[in-house]
Amino acid sequence: MRGHGTWDNDRPPILGLVGRSSKPLRLDTCHRGARAELEPHVLSAIRPGTTVGTDEWRAYARLPEAGRPHATVCHKPDRREWARDDDGDGIREVHCHTMEGSSAGLRNFLRPFRGVHKKYLQQYAVIFAWAHNLKTVTLDYLRALLGVVTPSAS
Repeated sequence: MRGHGTWDNDRPPILGLVGRSSKPLRLDTCHRGARAELEPHVLSAIRPGTTVGTDEWRAYARLPEAGRPHATVCHKPDRREWARDDDGDGIREVHCHTMEGSSAGLRNFLRPFRGVHKKYLQQYAVIFAWAHNLKTVTLDYLRALLGVVTPSAS
């Protein structure tokens, strides 16, 4: 996988899954971006019959065989496709913008740390996903974040 990060070259890929309408984000650090490693993560997180939208990375090519319809956009320079309207209703439903936006958010979250050791990268990714999924800051959130235990009501 020339040009792609791996655990061995200290650039482990992070698989991101996000629901387009429900919006929960799930991030998993992987050792390689190959189908053998990515596909089990996708299959465990996505119900059969749910359409998966990705770019044309070949690791996702066999998802339809596992009952997950697969729609792709081609970002290659000769195609420059970012979104597509397959059913002609005027809405470009085939895209991967939701995950690409979340990936940009993760990169911005990690940037102030100026590098995170791969051993701890999953922990940082989980904190980012947790905050992303939470959406609102509540007292319970702040207590959990700060490790503050409230006295039990007796």
